[in-house]
Amino acid sequence: SFQRRTSEKTTELTASVPVKLLTAGSAACFADFITFPLDTAKVRLQIQGEQPVRTVALAPATINTSASLKLNPTSVPATQHVQYRGLVGTITTITRQEGFRTLYNGLSAGLQRQLCFCSIRLGLYDTVKTFYGSLLKENEAGLQIGTRVLAGLTTGGAAVMIAQPTDVVKVRFQAATRSSTGRRYASTLEAYRTIHREEGVRGLWRGAMPNVGRNAIVNVAEIVCYDVVKDCLLLYAHMPNDIRCHFSAAVVAGLAATIVASPVDVVKTRYMNSPRGQYRGAIDCAIRMGAKEGVAAFYKGFVPSFARLVSWNVVMWISYEQLKLVIFNRNQS
Repeated sequence: SFQRRTSEKTTELTASVPVKLLTAGSAACFADFITFPLDTAKVRLQIQGEQPVRTVALAPATINTSASLKLNPTSVPATQHVQYRGLVGTITTITRQEGFRTLYNGLSAGLQRQLCFCSIRLGLYDTVKTFYGSLLKENEAGLQIGTRVLAGLTTGGAAVMIAQPTDVVKVRFQAATRSSTGRRYASTLEAYRTIHREEGVRGLWRGAMPNVGRNAIVNVAEIVCYDVVKDCLLLYAHMPNDIRCHFSAAVVAGLAATIVASPVDVVKTRYMNSPRGQYRGAIDCAIRMGAKEGVAAFYKGFVPSFARLVSWNVVMWISYEQLKLVIFNRNQS
């Protein structure tokens, strides 16, 4: 098993960096396309309760509603806070009220994000892991947890600093509803231009710090967890390196990522979707959200987030492993 794992790592290392980047980005884009409606449902559930006027259609014949909201933001009718109920209910509501295509709002920015983001965090993971391995001198026959965690934190954080504008645009598109009185953009390019014009360069990198934290954590939970679980299945369970192994490791990775990343993910979504000046920063957003809505608010959208991350990981890792078999081995020959 150790020889098989060493042979597989040697094959990965012989592939050029551009090939690794393209392979990782392609697998991530395919996974994003398949699971994007789940991500849209997650975003809607996460921002529910934050901006009732912007995200939910108000009931007719309520002339003084806007005034009462300004005087007392917490005095919002309960029906406005429960527009979306659960994963299936959220997808059904969006489809019925806004059309099926709304579930794919922001797909263009999402694919751009994956091409930038996952290409770096996954495509460079093995290269960075080898670098840290040479520094830490961990036993190659072992699991090398320290080396893998450092590599995951590094590539995850670096990827965010490059791909953050695409994430901001994606969240804005997904959060917008047809009954919204907030920002709406005709296209992805217009969104980039408008945000830059109205909010400056900082607007495109809004929420970068919580996103760095979130994606560094997610990267460790997803890539490192997948890497370790896969090696354990190969070494100790003597499972063949096939789709069954990849599927099992991907499910564990998706579960781990959902549990550790949900609170940061909710804060990131709220902050990136907020109007300029609403929050002083990501920490202020988290404090006010917790004070107003309680601890449970940090796990809003947990079920769709879990469904999305597990589904995304399964599709991405299986696609990535199959692409590696075809592309990496072809380059080696």
